[in-house]
Amino acid sequence: MSGCADDLTAVDVEVTPTLLGRIAGGNASNVTSLYGTIDHDNIFGLNLTVPEDAREVVKTWDTRETLEKWIDSGEDDEMIVHIPFTENVRIRSMVVKLGRGETCPRRVRLYVNSPHGIDFSDSSKPTQDISLLENAEQAVEYPVRVSAFASVNSVTLFFSDSPGGERSRVYFIGFKGESKRPLKEPGAKLDLAAANAADAPVDRLKETAPGSQSTIR
Repeated sequence: MSGCADDLTAVDVEVTPTLLGRIAGGNASNVTSLYGTIDHDNIFGLNLTVPEDAREVVKTWDTRETLEKWIDSGEDDEMIVHIPFTENVRIRSMVVKLGRGETCPRRVRLYVNSPHGIDFSDSSKPTQDISLLENAEQAVEYPVRVSAFASVNSVTLFFSDSPGGERSRVYFIGFKGESKRPLKEPGAKLDLAAANAADAPVDRLKETAPGSQSTIR
């Protein structure tokens, strides 16, 4: 049975960094940064001043508070960042460090398993819609509805609603959860031990009798 944390979202409760961290952790002992499972070469962004910089904010966990690299939205305060994974993962929380003041986006919509991401004309319902804390000095961890993020191969983030309405800034994007074993490629050989002799291929089944040996082919 899923725990209560599985069904909570950042808009279900009064959001504080302490509460977010406690809920996001859940009871799983193997929850960790998913940085190593991200397909960094295929990260991309829309409406960024420098589109190629999208991957620069998907940093290692120990550099999440650094300010040397960031992304800014272009024409207005909306921007999209698409982050694929190299294998299916279970996500328990999203961690972001945002700009402050007029450049702090106050909303992010998350879409999972959209292979090519979304664009600004997409009217589909997001997997989760999160209200973001304004002017947090440190990276903040936001829990997600684990049942909706149980088997994820990509996440697309749609940031918007900065106070100034002209620009949004993001310094860090990360996820915490558990990685899963990659699925086998179609047609890959599946090796299973035969439950008994009847399950073995005929040309490998041997019968042994006292004083003699024969092979069935």
